[in-house]
Amino acid sequence: MEVLFKYIDSINGVLWGPWTLWILLACGILFTLWTKFSQFTVLTHGVEIVKGKYDNPNDPGVINHFQALSAALSATVGLGNIGGVAMAIGAGGPGALFWMWVVGFFGMAFKTVEITLAMQYRNTDDPDNPHGGAMWVVDKVIGSKGGSFFLLAKIIGFFFCLTLVLSTFTGGNLYQSWSVAELTQEYFSFPPIGTGIILSIIVGIVIIGGIKRIGSVAGKLVPFMCVLYLLSALAVLAVNIAEIPSLIALIFKSAFNPSEAKGAFVGGLLGYVFLQGMQRAFFSNEAGQGSAPIAHAAAKTNEPAREGLVGGLGPFIDTICICTITALVILSTGAWNRDAIGEFKESINFTQTEKGNSYKWTVNASDNVQNLPENKYGEWKAQDKLFTIATVTTADNKPNIETGTHKIRVIGEIVSKDGGTKDAKPTIAIIWNPIELKSSEWKSKPINISLESPGIYKKYESAVLTGHAFDRQFPGLGKWLVTIAAWLFAISTMISWSYYGEQGMVYMFGNKSILIYKLAFLAAVIWATQIQNIGEMEKFMNLGLGAMLWANIPIILCLGYLSVNSINDYRKRLKNGEFQKYK
Repeated sequence: MEVLFKYIDSINGVLWGPWTLWILLACGILFTLWTKFSQFTVLTHGVEIVKGKYDNPNDPGVINHFQALSAALSATVGLGNIGGVAMAIGAGGPGALFWMWVVGFFGMAFKTVEITLAMQYRNTDDPDNPHGGAMWVVDKVIGSKGGSFFLLAKIIGFFFCLTLVLSTFTGGNLYQSWSVAELTQEYFSFPPIGTGIILSIIVGIVIIGGIKRIGSVAGKLVPFMCVLYLLSALAVLAVNIAEIPSLIALIFKSAFNPSEAKGAFVGGLLGYVFLQGMQRAFFSNEAGQGSAPIAHAAAKTNEPAREGLVGGLGPFIDTICICTITALVILSTGAWNRDAIGEFKESINFTQTEKGNSYKWTVNASDNVQNLPENKYGEWKAQDKLFTIATVTTADNKPNIETGTHKIRVIGEIVSKDGGTKDAKPTIAIIWNPIELKSSEWKSKPINISLESPGIYKKYESAVLTGHAFDRQFPGLGKWLVTIAAWLFAISTMISWSYYGEQGMVYMFGNKSILIYKLAFLAAVIWATQIQNIGEMEKFMNLGLGAMLWANIPIILCLGYLSVNSINDYRKRLKNGEFQKYK
């Protein structure tokens, strides 16, 4: 696995270079201006479409506009809203939310364009199973010219589908299963492998039924889980209503002047905050990724732009609404920069063990740390993860390139050790992870690590941090609400993404590949629960997301004019009152 992650790191370094997010942001601005701020049409006319006012039962397609939006939202409204937001805030601080808002706003135009384009060139040869997406667009627009253009279209379409399947297995599968397994183990000590098996069975039952069953399940599950989650979050915010104005001010301030390190938060540069917010927002709402058009392609309509405007609601609901509420819960409860639970009673020392392209240290501590401070939020138990904060001294006193600080987290895990005799009770010990600092992440050579303070913090990863935030306000709420929501979100996301990947497999290898693909997908659900930590999981997430973005964006930029023309023509006819209403 270590060799695999080195390759993934190298690829991610290219996919997520400093140019990537600027290009994505520029595309969002371009389509916003090109479509004459279609976001406002999305929020007005798009809502009317979803209500069914323009649903013609005789239009081609198999699911209505609401079901299509629900199917797409079931892929986007998921652990990205619970865990992804927590990752962004935990790493980048409050300012990360501002950049998520930016992506949400411009992402509305981005999605409207890419969905409209897919609807213009979807494949409806089989009326009960329509196909859509960037691969079919290049097939019909470029491939139809024949000759070498046909081969070029197939190469582009095949490459897009490869990245689609990769993203399906990483962000749409592994991250979902892993997050639920982590959360369920944290709160209920349930074995991760058991979570994986249960998830694979539930998901398997749904995806066997195809897009009709997926649309039906999503149409019921998505509204229920959103309302359940949002009502609970709003209850937390109601208690902290007096803090909301100051938090909004802090978000804007921190977006351009990042928050200093405090408590569990180790700080970060402006560029790091920008990266965390935008990266997690693109992962959450999928704008520019090319996945949502595949779900929307099944909608019943003969107006491509109509479904594009429906799809534009996705980033608004996902990022501007749900992600914001999650972030405010984390910020208002102080979960992001929480104080230490207590202090160590025994010293910790760091010993350098290896030199080279990376610098490694081992942690020398008492073999048995029995005097752990009291845990304010429950009892310490085996497999609990915790951390303390250390300071890195470099040769010329320069900080980490990404975060702009000298601080790092030193991670440990609690284990239960045999008392040594038959009658002795088991004792608690901490196993510390070795520390590895990559030379590429520091401006000069790290030469020493020392303990910042004896403070100890419980480590909350991804969705677990959101659960902890709820628990800080209403003890027990996070345990039950976030766990239930995470299960529902993960199931809905996985069933929709399984359909996306299936469409990619059909394009590349035909219908015969579907069964093998589904079996592999369900096996991956189980395997994901064995991934060790959030760092490894982030590598997979960024690989799938980055690859698909770079495969899709050139297609949208080159052919987007076709979509923009359709959108502008639709809005003109809408203004002239040319469309019939059915409700």
